[in-house]
Amino acid sequence: MADKKDDVSSGGLTALGFLWRLVAALVLVLLTYNPSGHSAYHWITSAIADSAFGPLHLLLLAVLMIGWAVYWIATWRALGTLGVALAALLLGAIIWLLFDIGLLKADSVSAITWISLVCLAAVLAVGVSWSHVWRRVTGQINVEDVDD
Repeated sequence: MADKKDDVSSGGLTALGFLWRLVAALVLVLLTYNPSGHSAYHWITSAIADSAFGPLHLLLLAVLMIGWAVYWIATWRALGTLGVALAALLLGAIIWLLFDIGLLKADSVSAITWISLVCLAAVLAVGVSWSHVWRRVTGQINVEDVDD
């Protein structure tokens, strides 16, 4: 029998684990769209406008859709409607505080878009990490009911 410390499934959420989930969510969100003009959205819409949509565009679209499905479904199942709303409320309050103390400036639509995209990635990262947090706080394990 494996030592409990070596059992990966018994490990809880670490700061590094959450950071990796946040980085992955940021990559997914910012690769899909960002206001810099260098995103899948811009690349694909430009290809469609030029009648140059090809298999690489479709492959990227499929990979992004898979990533969004994984993150969205995991977040929605873990947090639910109320949890997503509460996470958005918390992030909104943090952003307001950062504006209020002068650390953030909303001087352009681009700045607001970047802030919104980072907040979306943060909600997705919390959603995919929530089962670990829930288990640590309550001692309860979340499992999905599957009808056989």
